[in-house]
Amino acid sequence: MTVLASLDLWEALLLGLVEGLTEFLPVSSTGHLLLTQRLLGLERTPALDAFVVVIQVGAILAVLGLYRARVTQMARGLLGREPAGARLLARLALAFLPAAIFGLLVEKPVERHLYGLWPIAAAWAAGGLLLLALARRPAEIPGGSGGARALGLEALSVRGALWVGVFQCAAMLPGTSRSLVTLVGGLVVGLSLAAAVEFSFLLGVLTLGGAALWKVSSQGPAMLEGLGGAALVAGTLGAAVAAALSVSFLVRWTAHHGLAPFGWYRLGLAAGVAALLLTGVLSAT
Repeated sequence: MTVLASLDLWEALLLGLVEGLTEFLPVSSTGHLLLTQRLLGLERTPALDAFVVVIQVGAILAVLGLYRARVTQMARGLLGREPAGARLLARLALAFLPAAIFGLLVEKPVERHLYGLWPIAAAWAAGGLLLLALARRPAEIPGGSGGARALGLEALSVRGALWVGVFQCAAMLPGTSRSLVTLVGGLVVGLSLAAAVEFSFLLGVLTLGGAALWKVSSQGPAMLEGLGGAALVAGTLGAAVAAALSVSFLVRWTAHHGLAPFGWYRLGLAAGVAALLLTGVLSAT
């Protein structure tokens, strides 16, 4: 491993592309970023940890652009001009609260003890099995392909929004995937798959934005001094472009297919990383 004095632009761009491609897919961006850092020989430092969080701003910008009509609706609701937009914004705020509170409580212990490749591989495998189990029993999930009670986003209740927020707390475990747990949470409370996907995207704007602001306030100067502003710009732009492609892909995919392929992908990735760890190609720490 090499201790970072700076981050090459190509490394920053690669990390941004990985972040953007994986942030909104149910595969865990944190796990992919940590694996990429390990493969590049980059040692984890507070500056690098802050960098991979702050470049999520690019993913946020992609969602805001792709869902500008929904964002405009919520903005009009905030101004009292569109009740439906105000209701959706309130539901998103409620869903954001549990993870925000829980994250402040467990951030440091999780970073100290669970940011190794073995815990991440285990989380990838567990999430993969969950996705495959859901795919085999769609009728048991209100939002599954066999559920006649699936709801649109406008029908999400206060209780349902809070439950999605509780599910999102599980994403603090690296390798779990914020997208996965919020999608599952949305399905469990009765949303259709399309509505659960959209709510996951919009909730990600608040969650990722809050995390980025927290890292900027606590590690911003050290990050810029250690890695450089050019690296931050490259990573953010890479994340924005990749996230726009990833979000568009997931929306089109889920309109015609299920989530089972992501489950198989997670299982394959977990097995591959475990093999590299057992053979000593990758270090567990």
